[in-house]
Amino acid sequence: MTSTPDTRSTTLTDFDRDGYVIFRNVIDADLIAEASDHVAWLEQQHPDVRPEQLGHVYLRDDPFWVRLISDDRLVDIASQFVGDDVALFASHYISKPPFTGQQVLWHQDSAFWPLEPMEVVTLWLAVDHSTPENGCVRLIPGSHTLDTAALRERTDVENVLGAEIAVDVDESQAVDMVLAPGDVEVHHPKIVHGSNANTSPNRRCGLTIRYIPTSTRITADEQPYPSAFLLRGNPGVNTYQPRPTFDPARHFPFRDAN
Repeated sequence: MTSTPDTRSTTLTDFDRDGYVIFRNVIDADLIAEASDHVAWLEQQHPDVRPEQLGHVYLRDDPFWVRLISDDRLVDIASQFVGDDVALFASHYISKPPFTGQQVLWHQDSAFWPLEPMEVVTLWLAVDHSTPENGCVRLIPGSHTLDTAALRERTDVENVLGAEIAVDVDESQAVDMVLAPGDVEVHHPKIVHGSNANTSPNRRCGLTIRYIPTSTRITADEQPYPSAFLLRGNPGVNTYQPRPTFDPARHFPFRDAN
């Protein structure tokens, strides 16, 4: 008898070794098309906000966004890394427009986040094709084993974060995360990563989704945190936002709105 390979075990082994792993064809084309339209709608609603900055402050009362980050296919992936009790910590569209999309300087997410302990995983959902030409995510494999380094401010070049890791990064070790719409790249909070500017004629949009086990405490002053939503299981140590109710006069219209 031939045994079925334990793909979950292989995935976690790869993640433990490299600090990232890719899942292909996670989200169907129809939902990705809605996400793409959602980004365009958000840009119309917030014309003074750069499309790389469409974070949870603009999404906290957005039923489509909550529907997307709650999708069972995404939460099932997250649960492989954080366990059965899953909450959302934060989420952010980073949409780099053609020719002018800003770079993301090398950094570790753990340097920014008010979480205790730093048990969290990022799912990077590709809304567009993501390639070296349009500024795909780049990772340094294995760098998640390093301590969280200090940050230094960088305002001399246009960039999304306004800061970078305060240590030298060997870019020759970087791996490009080439993704198709609907693919998901998962990475560790301490992995060193960034992305180049988009100088191509093609938009590069992805949704970052930060899932935590409900045993991880959000230590920010504002409680409940604007993007804290309980998604599955026991609520644990945090308080959460109520799920928004769809209002056609205020919200992005989508297939499962009612």
